[in-house]
Amino acid sequence: MSGHKTILVLNPNSNAIVTENMAEAIAGIDGSGEVSFLCETLESAPYGIESQADIDAIIEPVCQRIAEGDELASVIACYSDPGLAELREITEKPVFAIQESGIHVATTQHESFGVIALSEASKSRHLVYIEKLGQSDRLAGERVADLTVAESASGEQTFAKLLYAGQLLRDHDKADVIILGCAGMARHRAPLEKALGITVIDPVQAAAQRALNAVT
Repeated sequence: MSGHKTILVLNPNSNAIVTENMAEAIAGIDGSGEVSFLCETLESAPYGIESQADIDAIIEPVCQRIAEGDELASVIACYSDPGLAELREITEKPVFAIQESGIHVATTQHESFGVIALSEASKSRHLVYIEKLGQSDRLAGERVADLTVAESASGEQTFAKLLYAGQLLRDHDKADVIILGCAGMARHRAPLEKALGITVIDPVQAAAQRALNAVT
């Protein structure tokens, strides 16, 4: 379903498994039959967004797809928030991105937050962005799970690595809440929250809910 009653949730990599995980994660968000979510894969994009070059390469196609679409609102489902600033300059439609949204929800509801990053390179980019958002003083810590985007979505050892990073954030860094630092991690939110005993935020869910709130 597309058009004026749809919110686009765009996966800006070409890994369809990530898109499937995202769709499953937001399936429980209630649009009361008036608004539906369209989860879409950017098929021309890299298989995983893991470097600054990858991020730079997808900004233009992300902006083109969202700006030219007829959806009510859009979500950029990549934790680097590629194209968010550019889109907010060229379209009046509500646009949300998952890192900004995850941090917004975390800092609205909790005192301090931790982030599970894919890699050291991802962590470095995140820290710069968190400072730009003015939330560095609320960051308890960021831990690296040492995963690729593909592994985060379907790897055999993914949950164990995420759990270990989460335990460090909870026990060593004293984070009150944990944000998953990649859209591919979405399917692990609930079991991680159960295992850790603290709130775990899937930023795709956070951004989708904010988008829905903006148009209803």
